[in-house]
Amino acid sequence: MILIVSKFLLPKGYSGLTIFPFVIIKNKKKKDLHVLINHEAIHIRQQMEMLVLPFFIWYGIEFLIRWIQLKDKKEAYMNISFEREAYSHEKDLQYLQQRPFYKFLSHL
Repeated sequence: MILIVSKFLLPKGYSGLTIFPFVIIKNKKKKDLHVLINHEAIHIRQQMEMLVLPFFIWYGIEFLIRWIQLKDKKEAYMNISFEREAYSHEKDLQYLQQRPFYKFLSHL
């Protein structure tokens, strides 16, 4: 994981973004930085499992499906299986050490 700190590389409203092997964060002084880094590390693992490009295709398709279902962008984002897994376990700093392969599938 290569950490980049830049407020200019992130879209408005984002505090972090992961595109393997890069994790881009807005501010290194964030109160719960370890939680944000862990959240993004979970996305790194998900992207590695899916060989990166299929991850983004799945992510985009699932977002569109959720948006159509829920009619709300924020709700659609929060209900993407990858995000559900990451948000569910972001505070557990040991999670990645015991995480099974393709665990995001249990969050569909």
